[in-house]
Amino acid sequence: MQRVRSARVEVAGEVVGEIGVGLVAFVAAGVGDGDADVAWLADKVVGLRVFEDEAGKMARALADVSGALLVVSQFTLYGDVSRGLRPSFDGAMAPGPAEAAYERFVALARARAKVETGRFRADMRVVVDNDGPVTIVLDSKARAPG
Repeated sequence: MQRVRSARVEVAGEVVGEIGVGLVAFVAAGVGDGDADVAWLADKVVGLRVFEDEAGKMARALADVSGALLVVSQFTLYGDVSRGLRPSFDGAMAPGPAEAAYERFVALARARAKVETGRFRADMRVVVDNDGPVTIVLDSKARAPG
């Protein structure tokens, strides 16, 4: 996830999603991810306080800055290069269930924030004006219990 001043996604030269101030979430579903993982991630992304307050501290969330969320599917986040130089994507969920998980994430996020998206399984050009830069890695399997 990246904090941005603006971002957009283009498919075949057409802008399919665009935001001003907000967050870009590069989202991937892994083998074994379920509804609880999707809900946790949507909750975390929308509520994460990564925008600065008057004191310069990261204390504000998307809603506090009237920000938006751009969600981009990116299965390559599961690229494993621990053995050799060519990534293995064995850890990524199969496309059908991954798309359903992606759509659930988008729906949950839309219930709480303005959301734009890329296009699932499309060859996308993502243009990001990263703010900070601030980039945070969120992994539902690495979350604290409870």
